[in-house]
Amino acid sequence: MLAGLIRRFRDFDLAEDALQDAFTRALEHWPAEGLPRAPAAWLTAVAQRRALDLLRRRRTGPLYTEAPPDMAAPEDTESEPDAADLSGVADDRLRLLFTCCHPAIGQAAQMALALRTLCGLSTREIARAFLEPEATTAQRLVRVKKKIADAGIPYEVPAREALPERLGTVLGVVYLVFNEGYATTEHDGFLRPDLSAEAIRLARLVAELIPGEPEALGLLALMLLHDARREARVGTDGALIPLEEQDRARWHAGAIAEGLRVLDAALAMRRRGPYQLQAAIAALHAQAARAGDTDWAQIAALYRGLLCEQPGAVVELNAAVACAMAEGPERGLAWIDRLAGRDVLTGYHLLPAARADLLRRLGRRSEAAEAYAAALDLVRSRAERLYLERRLAECKGSHDEASRAAER
Repeated sequence: MLAGLIRRFRDFDLAEDALQDAFTRALEHWPAEGLPRAPAAWLTAVAQRRALDLLRRRRTGPLYTEAPPDMAAPEDTESEPDAADLSGVADDRLRLLFTCCHPAIGQAAQMALALRTLCGLSTREIARAFLEPEATTAQRLVRVKKKIADAGIPYEVPAREALPERLGTVLGVVYLVFNEGYATTEHDGFLRPDLSAEAIRLARLVAELIPGEPEALGLLALMLLHDARREARVGTDGALIPLEEQDRARWHAGAIAEGLRVLDAALAMRRRGPYQLQAAIAALHAQAARAGDTDWAQIAALYRGLLCEQPGAVVELNAAVACAMAEGPERGLAWIDRLAGRDVLTGYHLLPAARADLLRRLGRRSEAAEAYAAALDLVRSRAERLYLERRLAECKGSHDEASRAAER
């Protein structure tokens, strides 16, 4: 509904205010009058009336009078051609994603605006995705809306031939939505299947819209392969279950098979990209019948390739872990320590968590316990916290037992 309002009125704040007013009106009228026959249509009609009144008020002064909460939608006075006819994008949310990703706006600002307005992520969730303070993200959102208004950047859907230049940012937004569904921080549960499903739906639409783009297929394959493991990722106690401990019989075979087919189609185009490399890594995990069968040497090689394509501290951390699994914990630990020394992932709980895991594998329980405690100071997800607490207790228990044995 919000995407449709933004498309019509070309004003993000106006659309948000109008829809919030419609929600308030629904809370006032529905308990007494009953649920309307078509709730979404009711909300859209009231929001449109509210938006038109707000526009009229801006032009003529404070003359707003509340419209009755009826089902009649205001007549559409726009005479412009349907955006879908020009762009080929029929889905409102996807169309507005492409609209948000205007080349006159910085990429980070494009993504933040799309995530906040069209995908419903909170400012805190977006800040987590960017690994930055929440205040920084809030300022970014204020600045981008002001720039759009001051520069008169049009809220128009690009023509079909202009879609590819915005594709990279659109795919980035879709992947960030999926990531928040895959490991959420703002909800009681660790998973948000609704967000994951919406991201996969949008990725399918993008892949159909631009069929010759291997990275669109690569992202779809990556998300399908990750999402296939969803039911095995959290235990009955709500704690995260790491990949090597998951019950692989609970992985969704159909999603894995589809992900592998989509990945094959992307690779056949012979234009390598970061999403295809990540999907290839996920495919190697998915094809291993047991954790011990995982081809870590190949995964480490793929991570090195990904680091060349997409250099960054998070990718480097993953590459270090893969190196540890392929070449031994000592090699990976040395790499992680070098990464920690650069202070590029300060506040990122997975850095001390990965370091703790390698120290545990090396039998250095006391140091591992310190690293697990450091990770616990940073983690926000309850599922990850429970897992880290269990590991910390194991390390402390082993250390205490060893101390007692030495005393004896």
